[in-house]
Amino acid sequence: MVRWLFEPRRLTREQARTLERAVRRAEPLALSAISLVEIAVLYADGRLRLKVALDEFFKELETSPVFRILPLTCQVASEVAPLASLRDPADRAIVATARVERLRLVTSDQRIIASKLVPVVV
Repeated sequence: MVRWLFEPRRLTREQARTLERAVRRAEPLALSAISLVEIAVLYADGRLRLKVALDEFFKELETSPVFRILPLTCQVASEVAPLASLRDPADRAIVATARVERLRLVTSDQRIIASKLVPVVV
């Protein structure tokens, strides 16, 4: 989802189509809360530039009908435990969230794709 927001040209055709179809049908796009932390870290490190202040960006994201921010729940945390094949804790949380919510994940992360732990749109 982060790529769609900031680097849409790097999406595959199938990823772009999937996201556009969901938006056209007014289906909210799910975003794991841990992705917000990743955005903040990228911003703080200077690897992500925004047209507005970070807090304003988050406010817009939070109030947008296009997105639904999924919290890190106890159920998601429990689902993280068996995902040891993924090293990055954020990746584990994203995959766990998708599994708990029974969602397909739009990702280009080769480790997540290769893990086959969650259905992905590539």
